[in-house]
Amino acid sequence: MKFALILLLAVILDEILGDPRNFPHPVRLIGNVIAFWQKLFFTQNSFFHGLAVVIMTLMTAGLFVDAVIHVTGGNIILQVYLLYSAIAWRDLKDETLPVFLSLMNHNIDDARKFLSFVVGRDTQTLNESEITRAVIETVAENSVDGVMSVIFFAVIGHVLNHDYGMCVSVWLFKSASTLDSMLGYESFGKFGTPSARLDDILNFIPARIAGIIIIIAGAFTGGNFTEAFRVFMSDRLKHKSPNSAHGESAFAGVLGVRLGGGAFYGGEFEPGYFLNERGNVPKVCDIVRAWRVLDVSCWISVMIAIIAA
Repeated sequence: MKFALILLLAVILDEILGDPRNFPHPVRLIGNVIAFWQKLFFTQNSFFHGLAVVIMTLMTAGLFVDAVIHVTGGNIILQVYLLYSAIAWRDLKDETLPVFLSLMNHNIDDARKFLSFVVGRDTQTLNESEITRAVIETVAENSVDGVMSVIFFAVIGHVLNHDYGMCVSVWLFKSASTLDSMLGYESFGKFGTPSARLDDILNFIPARIAGIIIIIAGAFTGGNFTEAFRVFMSDRLKHKSPNSAHGESAFAGVLGVRLGGGAFYGGEFEPGYFLNERGNVPKVCDIVRAWRVLDVSCWISVMIAIIAA
Protein backbone atom coordinates (compact mmCIF):
# COMPACT_ATOMS: atom_id res chain seq x y z
CA MET A 1 0.00 0.00 0.00
CA LYS A 2 2.87 2.38 0.79
CA PHE A 3 4.41 1.85 -2.65
CA ALA A 4 1.07 2.43 -4.37
CA LEU A 5 0.44 5.60 -2.35
CA ILE A 6 3.87 7.08 -3.09
CA LEU A 7 3.71 6.23 -6.80
CA LEU A 8 0.18 7.57 -7.26
CA LEU A 9 0.93 10.80 -5.40
CA ALA A 10 4.15 11.30 -7.38
CA VAL A 11 2.45 10.78 -10.74
CA ILE A 12 -0.49 13.03 -9.85
CA LEU A 13 1.88 15.71 -8.58
CA ASP A 14 3.88 15.52 -11.81
CA GLU A 15 0.75 15.88 -13.93
CA ILE A 16 -0.37 18.91 -11.89
CA LEU A 17 2.95 20.73 -11.42
CA GLY A 18 5.33 19.38 -14.04
CA ASP A 19 8.86 20.73 -13.57
CA PRO A 20 8.70 24.33 -12.25
CA ARG A 21 11.58 26.19 -13.88
CA ASN A 22 12.52 28.26 -10.82
CA PHE A 23 12.46 25.35 -8.37
CA PRO A 24 15.68 23.41 -7.57
CA HIS A 25 15.68 20.05 -9.34
CA PRO A 26 17.76 16.98 -8.39
CA VAL A 27 18.78 16.39 -12.03
CA ARG A 28 20.59 19.73 -12.03
CA LEU A 29 22.42 18.65 -8.87
CA ILE A 30 23.41 15.40 -10.57
CA GLY A 31 24.62 17.40 -13.55
CA ASN A 32 26.93 19.33 -11.22
CA VAL A 33 28.19 16.06 -9.70
CA ILE A 34 28.94 14.67 -13.17
CA ALA A 35 30.71 17.89 -14.17
CA PHE A 36 32.89 17.62 -11.03
CA TRP A 37 33.97 14.04 -11.73
CA GLN A 38 34.35 14.76 -15.45
CA LYS A 39 36.74 17.62 -14.73
CA LEU A 40 38.73 15.34 -12.44
CA PHE A 41 38.98 12.32 -14.76
CA PHE A 42 38.51 13.58 -18.31
CA THR A 43 40.74 11.97 -20.93
CA GLN A 44 39.02 11.71 -24.30
CA ASN A 45 40.41 8.37 -25.41
CA SER A 46 40.29 6.61 -22.06
CA PHE A 47 37.42 4.16 -21.54
CA PHE A 48 38.52 3.51 -17.97
CA HIS A 49 38.54 7.21 -17.04
CA GLY A 50 34.99 7.41 -18.39
CA LEU A 51 34.10 4.34 -16.35
CA ALA A 52 35.53 6.02 -13.26
CA VAL A 53 33.19 8.99 -13.79
CA VAL A 54 30.24 6.60 -14.08
CA ILE A 55 31.17 4.71 -10.90
CA MET A 56 31.84 7.84 -8.84
CA THR A 57 28.64 9.54 -10.03
CA LEU A 58 26.50 6.51 -9.19
CA MET A 59 28.16 6.12 -5.80
CA THR A 60 27.69 9.80 -4.99
CA ALA A 61 24.03 9.85 -6.05
CA GLY A 62 23.13 6.50 -4.49
CA LEU A 63 24.78 7.19 -1.14
CA PHE A 64 23.33 10.71 -0.95
CA VAL A 65 19.73 9.60 -1.64
CA ASP A 66 20.05 6.65 0.73
CA ALA A 67 21.48 8.88 3.48
CA VAL A 68 18.77 11.54 3.10
CA ILE A 69 16.00 8.93 3.29
CA HIS A 70 17.56 7.25 6.34
CA VAL A 71 18.11 10.55 8.15
CA THR A 72 14.45 11.51 7.61
CA GLY A 73 13.25 8.07 8.68
CA GLY A 74 11.82 7.22 5.29
CA ASN A 75 9.57 10.26 5.27
CA ILE A 76 6.78 9.63 2.76
CA ILE A 77 6.58 13.26 1.63
CA LEU A 78 10.30 13.20 0.79
CA GLN A 79 9.93 9.93 -1.13
CA VAL A 80 6.98 11.32 -3.06
CA TYR A 81 9.07 14.37 -3.99
CA LEU A 82 12.06 12.27 -5.06
CA LEU A 83 9.90 10.07 -7.28
CA TYR A 84 7.84 12.98 -8.61
CA SER A 85 10.95 14.92 -9.60
CA ALA A 86 12.29 11.88 -11.50
CA ILE A 87 9.21 11.56 -13.72
CA ALA A 88 9.09 13.71 -16.86
CA TRP A 89 5.49 13.08 -17.98
CA ARG A 90 4.09 16.60 -17.74
CA ASP A 91 7.46 18.09 -18.70
CA LEU A 92 7.38 16.26 -22.04
CA LYS A 93 4.11 17.95 -22.92
CA ASP A 94 5.16 21.34 -21.53
CA GLU A 95 8.36 21.39 -23.59
CA THR A 96 6.59 20.49 -26.84
CA LEU A 97 3.50 22.67 -26.27
CA PRO A 98 5.10 25.94 -27.57
CA VAL A 99 6.03 24.14 -30.80
CA PHE A 100 2.47 22.89 -31.21
CA LEU A 101 0.94 26.32 -30.51
CA SER A 102 3.31 27.96 -33.00
CA LEU A 103 2.32 25.46 -35.67
CA MET A 104 -1.36 26.02 -34.92
CA ASN A 105 -0.77 29.75 -35.40
CA HIS A 106 1.12 29.04 -38.66
CA ASN A 107 4.24 30.64 -37.20
CA ILE A 108 6.91 28.35 -38.62
CA ASP A 109 9.83 30.47 -37.40
CA ASP A 110 8.72 30.30 -33.78
CA ALA A 111 8.03 26.58 -34.14
CA ARG A 112 11.60 26.03 -35.35
CA LYS A 113 12.97 28.15 -32.50
CA PHE A 114 11.03 26.35 -29.77
CA LEU A 115 11.86 22.97 -31.29
CA SER A 116 15.57 23.81 -31.14
CA PHE A 117 15.24 23.95 -27.33
CA VAL A 118 13.99 20.36 -27.27
CA VAL A 119 15.90 18.40 -29.93
CA GLY A 120 19.52 18.10 -31.03
CA ARG A 121 18.88 18.18 -34.78
CA ASP A 122 19.14 21.29 -36.94
CA THR A 123 15.76 23.03 -37.09
CA GLN A 124 16.40 26.14 -39.21
CA THR A 125 15.01 24.75 -42.48
CA LEU A 126 12.40 22.23 -41.26
CA ASN A 127 8.91 22.45 -42.72
CA GLU A 128 5.66 21.84 -40.82
CA SER A 129 5.56 18.06 -41.25
CA GLU A 130 9.25 17.71 -40.34
CA ILE A 131 8.75 19.77 -37.19
CA THR A 132 5.71 17.69 -36.30
CA ARG A 133 7.69 14.51 -36.88
CA ALA A 134 10.47 15.75 -34.60
CA VAL A 135 7.96 16.54 -31.81
CA ILE A 136 6.33 13.11 -32.00
CA GLU A 137 9.71 11.37 -32.04
CA THR A 138 10.74 13.35 -28.96
CA VAL A 139 7.56 12.40 -27.10
CA ALA A 140 7.94 8.77 -28.20
CA GLU A 141 11.58 8.33 -27.24
CA ASN A 142 11.40 10.22 -23.96
CA SER A 143 8.18 8.50 -22.89
CA VAL A 144 10.42 5.49 -22.30
CA ASP A 145 13.42 6.86 -20.37
CA GLY A 146 11.55 9.83 -18.90
CA VAL A 147 8.45 8.02 -17.68
CA MET A 148 8.15 4.27 -18.07
CA SER A 149 11.76 3.38 -17.24
CA VAL A 150 11.48 5.47 -14.07
CA ILE A 151 8.38 3.55 -13.00
CA PHE A 152 10.11 0.26 -13.90
CA PHE A 153 13.07 1.02 -11.63
CA ALA A 154 10.74 2.18 -8.87
CA VAL A 155 9.30 -1.34 -8.88
CA ILE A 156 12.77 -2.94 -8.98
CA GLY A 157 13.96 -0.85 -6.06
CA HIS A 158 10.83 -1.58 -4.03
CA VAL A 159 11.19 -5.32 -4.58
CA LEU A 160 14.83 -5.21 -3.45
CA ASN A 161 14.16 -3.01 -0.41
CA HIS A 162 10.58 -2.21 0.61
CA ASP A 163 11.59 0.71 2.85
CA TYR A 164 14.10 2.75 0.87
CA GLY A 165 14.94 0.95 -2.35
CA MET A 166 12.44 2.68 -4.62
CA CYS A 167 13.98 6.17 -4.58
CA VAL A 168 17.59 4.93 -4.54
CA SER A 169 16.97 2.72 -7.57
CA VAL A 170 15.15 5.49 -9.44
CA TRP A 171 17.89 8.05 -8.84
CA LEU A 172 20.64 5.62 -9.79
CA PHE A 173 18.79 5.23 -13.08
CA LYS A 174 18.31 8.99 -13.47
CA SER A 175 22.02 9.48 -12.78
CA ALA A 176 22.87 6.99 -15.53
CA SER A 177 20.43 8.70 -17.88
CA THR A 178 21.98 12.11 -17.13
CA LEU A 179 25.46 10.68 -17.69
CA ASP A 180 24.37 9.55 -21.13
CA SER A 181 22.82 12.96 -21.88
CA MET A 182 26.01 14.78 -20.89
CA LEU A 183 28.80 12.42 -21.94
CA GLY A 184 27.35 9.73 -24.19
CA TYR A 185 28.24 11.41 -27.47
CA GLU A 186 30.75 10.34 -30.12
CA SER A 187 32.57 13.64 -29.62
CA PHE A 188 33.67 12.40 -26.18
CA GLY A 189 35.35 9.38 -27.76
CA LYS A 190 36.01 6.36 -25.56
CA PHE A 191 35.54 8.51 -22.47
CA GLY A 192 31.79 8.71 -23.13
CA THR A 193 31.34 5.05 -24.07
CA PRO A 194 30.67 3.72 -20.52
CA SER A 195 27.92 6.33 -20.02
CA ALA A 196 26.26 5.51 -23.34
CA ARG A 197 26.48 1.73 -22.86
CA LEU A 198 25.15 1.86 -19.30
CA ASP A 199 22.09 3.81 -20.45
CA ASP A 200 21.54 1.23 -23.22
CA ILE A 201 21.72 -1.63 -20.71
CA LEU A 202 19.38 -0.05 -18.15
CA ASN A 203 16.74 0.86 -20.76
CA PHE A 204 16.92 -2.50 -22.57
CA ILE A 205 14.05 -4.22 -20.72
CA PRO A 206 11.93 -1.10 -20.01
CA ALA A 207 12.02 -0.08 -23.70
CA ARG A 208 10.57 -3.41 -24.77
CA ILE A 209 7.89 -3.38 -22.10
CA ALA A 210 7.10 0.24 -22.97
CA GLY A 211 6.56 -0.63 -26.64
CA ILE A 212 3.79 -3.06 -25.69
CA ILE A 213 2.25 -0.61 -23.21
CA ILE A 214 2.18 2.11 -25.89
CA ILE A 215 0.41 -0.23 -28.29
CA ILE A 216 -2.19 -1.08 -25.64
CA ALA A 217 -2.60 2.62 -24.87
CA GLY A 218 -3.09 3.24 -28.57
CA ALA A 219 -5.95 0.74 -28.65
CA PHE A 220 -7.66 2.73 -25.88
CA THR A 221 -7.21 5.98 -27.83
CA GLY A 222 -8.56 4.86 -31.18
CA GLY A 223 -5.46 3.25 -32.68
CA ASN A 224 -5.34 -0.02 -34.61
CA PHE A 225 -3.82 -2.58 -32.23
CA THR A 226 -3.00 -5.15 -34.92
CA GLU A 227 -1.33 -2.65 -37.25
CA ALA A 228 0.55 -0.99 -34.40
CA PHE A 229 1.87 -4.36 -33.23
CA ARG A 230 2.95 -5.22 -36.80
CA VAL A 231 4.88 -1.96 -37.13
CA PHE A 232 6.45 -2.41 -33.70
CA MET A 233 7.67 -5.93 -34.44
CA SER A 234 9.04 -5.04 -37.87
CA ASP A 235 10.67 -1.67 -37.07
CA ARG A 236 11.65 -1.73 -33.39
CA LEU A 237 15.32 -2.49 -34.13
CA LYS A 238 15.73 0.04 -36.95
CA HIS A 239 17.96 2.44 -35.05
CA LYS A 240 21.64 2.64 -34.16
CA SER A 241 20.54 2.61 -30.51
CA PRO A 242 19.26 -0.78 -29.29
CA ASN A 243 16.33 0.90 -27.53
CA SER A 244 15.26 4.14 -29.22
CA ALA A 245 13.17 2.63 -32.00
CA HIS A 246 10.97 0.63 -29.62
CA GLY A 247 9.03 3.63 -28.38
CA GLU A 248 9.18 5.44 -31.71
CA SER A 249 7.99 2.47 -33.78
CA ALA A 250 5.14 1.84 -31.33
CA PHE A 251 4.01 5.47 -31.59
CA ALA A 252 4.38 5.36 -35.39
CA GLY A 253 2.13 2.30 -35.55
CA VAL A 254 -0.42 3.62 -33.08
CA LEU A 255 -0.70 7.01 -34.79
CA GLY A 256 -0.47 5.58 -38.31
CA VAL A 257 2.31 8.01 -39.24
CA ARG A 258 5.78 7.67 -40.73
CA LEU A 259 8.64 8.61 -38.43
CA GLY A 260 12.43 8.49 -38.78
CA GLY A 261 14.32 8.81 -42.04
CA GLY A 262 17.26 10.81 -40.78
CA ALA A 263 17.96 14.45 -39.95
CA PHE A 264 20.66 17.12 -40.11
CA TYR A 265 22.96 17.50 -37.09
CA GLY A 266 25.54 20.28 -37.12
CA GLY A 267 25.01 20.77 -40.83
CA GLU A 268 25.62 17.11 -41.69
CA PHE A 269 22.87 14.70 -42.67
CA GLU A 270 22.64 11.54 -40.57
CA PRO A 271 20.59 8.92 -42.42
CA GLY A 272 18.09 6.76 -40.57
CA TYR A 273 15.51 4.09 -41.21
CA PHE A 274 11.88 4.97 -41.72
CA LEU A 275 9.53 3.66 -39.04
CA ASN A 276 6.14 2.64 -40.44
CA GLU A 277 7.28 3.61 -43.93
CA ARG A 278 3.75 3.14 -45.31
CA GLY A 279 2.30 5.51 -42.73
CA ASN A 280 0.91 8.98 -43.30
CA VAL A 281 2.97 12.15 -43.19
CA PRO A 282 2.57 13.51 -39.63
CA LYS A 283 0.07 16.34 -39.18
CA VAL A 284 -0.04 18.91 -36.40
CA CYS A 285 -3.11 17.26 -34.86
CA ASP A 286 -1.05 14.07 -34.43
CA ILE A 287 0.92 15.83 -31.69
CA VAL A 288 -2.23 15.97 -29.55
CA ARG A 289 -2.86 12.30 -30.29
CA ALA A 290 0.72 11.52 -29.22
CA TRP A 291 0.16 13.35 -25.93
CA ARG A 292 -3.01 11.34 -25.38
CA VAL A 293 -1.17 8.07 -25.98
CA LEU A 294 1.54 9.23 -23.56
CA ASP A 295 -1.09 9.96 -20.88
CA VAL A 296 -2.75 6.57 -21.18
CA SER A 297 0.63 4.80 -21.35
CA CYS A 298 1.66 6.45 -18.10
CA TRP A 299 -1.44 5.33 -16.24
CA ILE A 300 -1.20 1.79 -17.62
CA SER A 301 2.42 1.72 -16.41
CA VAL A 302 1.32 2.86 -12.96
CA MET A 303 -1.34 0.15 -12.73
CA ILE A 304 1.08 -2.56 -13.86
CA ALA A 305 3.72 -1.29 -11.40
CA ILE A 306 1.33 -1.43 -8.44
CA ILE A 307 0.28 -4.97 -9.34
CA ALA A 308 3.89 -6.08 -9.90
CA ALA A 309 5.13 -4.54 -6.65
